[in-house]
Amino acid sequence: MLARLHSVTLEGIEGVVCEVEVDVARGGLERSIIVGLPDAAVKESLERVHSAIVNCAYRYPKTQSLINLAPADVKKAGPAFDLPIALGMLVGEGVLPGPVLKEFVIVGELALDGRVRPVNGVLSMAMTAAANGFSRMIVPLENAREAAVVQEVEIYGIGSLSQAVEFLAGRLMLETTVTNLEDQFAVASQYSVDFGDVKGQESVKRALTVAAAGAHNIMMIGPPGAGKTMLAQRLATILPTLSLEESLETTRIYSAVGLLKRDQALLATRPVRAPHHSASGPALIGGGSSPRPGELSLAHYGILFLDEFVEFPRHVLEMIRQPLEDGFVIVSRAKKTIQFPAQFMLVAAMNPCPCGYSGSNLRACKCAPGQIARYMAKVSGPLVDRIDIHIDVPAVAFHKLRSTARQVDSESLRSIVLAARQVQSRRFGNAKSLTNAHMSHPQIERFCRIDATGEMMLKEAMMELGLSARAHDKICKVARTIADIEGSQDIRSEHVAEAIGYRKLDRKL
Repeated sequence: MLARLHSVTLEGIEGVVCEVEVDVARGGLERSIIVGLPDAAVKESLERVHSAIVNCAYRYPKTQSLINLAPADVKKAGPAFDLPIALGMLVGEGVLPGPVLKEFVIVGELALDGRVRPVNGVLSMAMTAAANGFSRMIVPLENAREAAVVQEVEIYGIGSLSQAVEFLAGRLMLETTVTNLEDQFAVASQYSVDFGDVKGQESVKRALTVAAAGAHNIMMIGPPGAGKTMLAQRLATILPTLSLEESLETTRIYSAVGLLKRDQALLATRPVRAPHHSASGPALIGGGSSPRPGELSLAHYGILFLDEFVEFPRHVLEMIRQPLEDGFVIVSRAKKTIQFPAQFMLVAAMNPCPCGYSGSNLRACKCAPGQIARYMAKVSGPLVDRIDIHIDVPAVAFHKLRSTARQVDSESLRSIVLAARQVQSRRFGNAKSLTNAHMSHPQIERFCRIDATGEMMLKEAMMELGLSARAHDKICKVARTIADIEGSQDIRSEHVAEAIGYRKLDRKL
């Protein structure tokens, strides 16, 4: 007897609907075969399915069985096919009627005792089901709230194989799972840190506010203990909240790699990723035989914080140059090319020299000029060009550390950022570039008109520092953001001067 069911497999973070065909023959030796380009986890599902069926007091087919996963040219990965294969086997044994299963997309991993375990990527699977016209879906109970974010599909959470059989046979009524998106955003969008915790560093807070307002990449240069990490961790608290579309795209990335908490349906806060400087290229970019997202994609719509920037291998740092410009990563393999989203703010931190105290008033630097030059040369010019803002982070003086004066908090800075973002939203309308950092060159020429004094200042800076055309565009973008913060329609000379002042690293290279 032939049973046809539907399931979903993932290619990167994108779902592909698969037809699960289970043919239970009337005779032949007891043997089960899976075809359709399965990986090791899918091949092993036969053993899990056999034990689950038997331990749930059902009869496993004693004849030859063939399971075909179509389309045959798409690699099937993961344990999500366990449940549909088991249900197909039970259709072949006459336990379930076949036609009712065609209405559902079914995913789930089986334990040996018949429990249904959660799987990765359920949000993408539910979105794929909706896009392909399916209106009902059976998922593991622990994944139900995540899948229910896709409101076009009725989601039924199943805890065991027996429960699935009873439900599909019409002997058990189950309510659809509902996820309240407003409640998810209200609870999950709260931060445990605040800029009010940071003593002093007013100039750095200003630079970070400018960076957040225009979504600019930023580099912080300062001695150990100056607060670079502390400041970077709080940058997300002044960024605008994620929109539903941004949240869905970010959540599906985390779901696909298994980093979404089981009690969490959505990521409502902007992600902050801080990989160690020993991270490899594939760890940052993404890759593997079955390509999966890396740190750049995990920071999508959030912040990628690279501490000890110059300690990363140079060839690894060079890998992020193109994603900084494009907003996505392309992972190419012999048989497949997969694109991952990677639109993030880069926040880098580094010491000014190997010992960390060059230019410090608190401690003498022990490094020779040649050592400092070699240290700074670890950061390439093309990569520096792609970082909009370079700011010195000085050590905090004792009297500021002990000060009890109230510091500017995240809410105050966030109001400035939101006001500037609203200006940009009105400026670009429905255009692809929604922030100043992502303006194209024609948009720069249109929206970044500078007064005569500012033009002269920019010309002198270009000649004195030997800046590239890309650095010129970065200065214009940052100046545009500063003008937006100040509520100015035009870019004035003081805005240009501040933007030029944020090119500290150009002077040191």
